[in-house]
Parts: sequence; C-alpha cells; structure tokens
Amino acid sequence: MIQISNMCKIYEMGDNSIYALNNVSLHIAKHEFVAIVGQSGSGKSTLMNMLGCLDVPTTGNYILDGHEINKLNDNQLAEIRNNKIGFIFQGFNLLKKLSAVENVELPLIYQGIGRKERHRRSAEALELVGLGDRIYHTPNELSGGQQQRVAIARALVSNPPLILADEPTGNLDTKSGADIINTLHILHENGNTIVLITHDNHIAAQAKRIVKIQDGMIIEDKEAV
Repeated sequence: MIQISNMCKIYEMGDNSIYALNNVSLHIAKHEFVAIVGQSGSGKSTLMNMLGCLDVPTTGNYILDGHEINKLNDNQLAEIRNNKIGFIFQGFNLLKKLSAVENVELPLIYQGIGRKERHRRSAEALELVGLGDRIYHTPNELSGGQQQRVAIARALVSNPPLILADEPTGNLDTKSGADIINTLHILHENGNTIVLITHDNHIAAQAKRIVKIQDGMIIEDKEAV
C-alpha cells in the first residue's frame, strides 16, 4: 500500500536547512494497522502530510497503492486524496450547519455521485459506526465521540483503501476515545489499511505495529506486544 524510500522534507531558514524528515524509509502492506508515534516536533505531522498527499517531499520517493506520488500534479494529487485516502482529524472538521448524513456525503459530491446514491451510501456508513439513528442530527446535537464517528463515516464512505487517522482521540474523553479505537479495529477487520498518528504510547499500543519517529527519523519499527 505504502512504499516510502529515503524521504526528506527540508525547510530553508536563512542559511540553515531544517530537516523535518531525514532519510525516512517505510513500507506498509495492505490491510495493516500501523501506529506512527512521536512527540511534538518529532516529524510525525510532516510524515502524515506526506502520506496523505497534502505535501510533497524535498527528496525521496513515495508510491501509494501503485501511484508514484512525486510525479503527480496538484489536480492528480487531489484525485488521489479523494479516491485513495480517508482522513480522520483530531478536530472532526465537520460543517456545523449540515446534518451528519450531509457531512458524510461531501466526498461523494466531489466524485460526482448522484444524490440518491450519495444518501444511501452515507446512511450505510453512519449505520456502520453506530449512528444509524442520528443521521439527521447536526454536529451541535452530537457528543464529541459521536462527531468523531461521523468523521469516520465520512472517511470510509468512498471505500478508500487507506484510512489516515491523525490524533483521532485527542479531543475525546477516555470512554469516547476507546470507542473510536474500537471502531478503527472494526474497519481494520473489514479490510481497510489503517495508519494512526499519535503522540500517546498507550493509544499507539492499540495498533498491530508501532513505528516511532524522533527528530525526523524512524528510530523503531516493531510489532505491538
């Protein structure tokens, strides 16, 4: 699914070159559940942006599901993001005036899917994450955990092969966070490749494989105990 080779992301600050990523190589197979863990400033957010095709490396190569990302233009990158990747963010990123089902429909609108089919698929995705009875509720009528489950439904409604979850439990209480991790496990069991980005070692331990990043370099890559 993911093949990264010798990736660097370099920012020029005056006469200094700052390496946000320093010669990173990482392979993730289809259907894996991998956590990328690191503290603030470790480079994990930069790596997440690369994995999600939100940014491009200064040097090195990235192949995502057979596509050479380095060779794509902005429009092609946008198409990859919309078709290959489901994003789950810490801040939910829901539109407050739209209902849950309308929020979930958004990626399908960009794909040109018709209204009835969008609604059917979005309602099914919400049912999958346990919100089948909340599809017409707006975000302010939902708890934080429920809002995050709407975001998960939105991430999976296009049936992307890769789910990128960036600190998905960061704004949630312990129980809601555990529910979200359980939902990610269900998605993994259903065949999705899951990459979980977190600063929390306890959350990372819920994955099947843990990749630790520090100072822009991978310092450990092991199976979870």
